[in-house]
Amino acid sequence: MATGLSAQETLIRLLEEDSDKELRQVGMVDAKGGSATYSGNGCFAWAGGVNGKGYAIQGNILKSGRVVPAMEKAFLKTKGSLPRRLYAALLAGDRAGGDKRGRQSAAIYVVKPRGGYGGFVDRWIDYRVDDHEDPAMRLGELLEMHDLYFGKSPVSERAFLKGKALTQVTDILSAQGYLKKGKSFRDAFNEFIGNENFEERADPDAKWIDKPVLKYLVKKFN
Repeated sequence: MATGLSAQETLIRLLEEDSDKELRQVGMVDAKGGSATYSGNGCFAWAGGVNGKGYAIQGNILKSGRVVPAMEKAFLKTKGSLPRRLYAALLAGDRAGGDKRGRQSAAIYVVKPRGGYGGFVDRWIDYRVDDHEDPAMRLGELLEMHDLYFGKSPVSERAFLKGKALTQVTDILSAQGYLKKGKSFRDAFNEFIGNENFEERADPDAKWIDKPVLKYLVKKFN
């Protein structure tokens, strides 16, 4: 695909040169949204895949042929970010039967330019659950924590530090020992926010804090 071939053309090229193609399973999406999926006859039942504009979904050793269509339906109807849509598909597939061997692990990995913490790396989402009774649900909890710490609220969902919001933050800073004699509110606020790892979700001049973060902090420290 790096040379300009479509996903389908790339798949054909790969299979032509693979003597073990009947043991392979692959899905790919090109930069124009073209997609392709392939499951060789040697894959363990149930095995198969679906694809459409911008996505390819496949699996093998699945409980039944209902799993992949359930994933496709969830992916297409879910709104929001790509990680959220991918997780919805994963959870739907799990609840439709998932791997016929049972549950143990789940993972999600998504990259985008400067998508990581502070824009220093491209790893936007990189979480895995290696051993859990309900790994898909635990993965969802990790994604919720990611949204809390690294998400960004629009201006309409910011709590400007005045009135009730200012009182709530001041009470927390005082109770936790940040508002010491001689320290400004701004300095105390930034020290606290830094220690709680919410630098991405508050203003360094102590003018505002994202509402989901304030709600979390009030609950945590009350």
